Amino acid sequence: MPERAGAGRPVGLVTGGGRGIGLAVARAWARRGVAVAVVDCDAAGEASARAALGDGAAPWAFFVADVRDFTRAGEVVAAVVERLGRLDYLVANAGVARDRMSWKMSEAEWDEVLGVDLKGAFNYARAAAAVMREQRAGRIVFVSSINGLRGKPGQANYAAAKAGLIGLARTLALELGASGINVNVVAPGMIRTPMTAALPAPVLERARGEAALQRLGEPEDVAAAVDFLCGDGARHITGAVLRVDGGQALAAESA
Repeated sequence: MPERAGAGRPVGLVTGGGRGIGLAVARAWARRGVAVAVVDCDAAGEASARAALGDGAAPWAFFVADVRDFTRAGEVVAAVVERLGRLDYLVANAGVARDRMSWKMSEAEWDEVLGVDLKGAFNYARAAAAVMREQRAGRIVFVSSINGLRGKPGQANYAAAKAGLIGLARTLALELGASGINVNVVAPGMIRTPMTAALPAPVLERARGEAALQRLGEPEDVAAAVDFLCGDGARHITGAVLRVDGGQALAAESA
């Protein structure tokens, strides 16, 4: 991999990029020639990234980081700029779920989900914004959830974190718009990922039944929406929430 990307090649950073939606985003970028930086919580994600990106024409890099680490976020963003030359896109995708009814939820379960899903997104957005403001251009996309819009029993921590991403995105859109930076949110419904694969079959079937399209989403469905928000076609979109749920949230709205 060359030390720096070509002058005209955009550079994207995706957290939680070693699997699921994050890896699908990395693939989508690589297909259109974006130099990709992948952040994941452990080195195991590098094998997936290498399989997806290693033989492509675009440069790529992999970083191990706990997204909750404020200082490490700044170090990773600086390293991306050093290796790949710039930073045009940030997708804050890293997330965990620790589901439990609120009266049974432990402090550790609350703190972990809010730390990874919300604080982690802030850490990387803050670090990326400094670079993008200097460039006077950039795109930031947060991966939220329809459960951040509608709530979900057993997900007080997850729904609160995902709702927080929407408030964070809208605030950053106002703060950073004058610097040419667009900030948006995608809100997936039930998507087939390693995280949802562990869910009981009845839960998955219930989600399928809720969706107007009567199917579960794939990581590539979300990646396509993310890539759109990073592209020229979305240059006049900021502070928006794009649901990628096959109409799943409509079930609650129409009830």
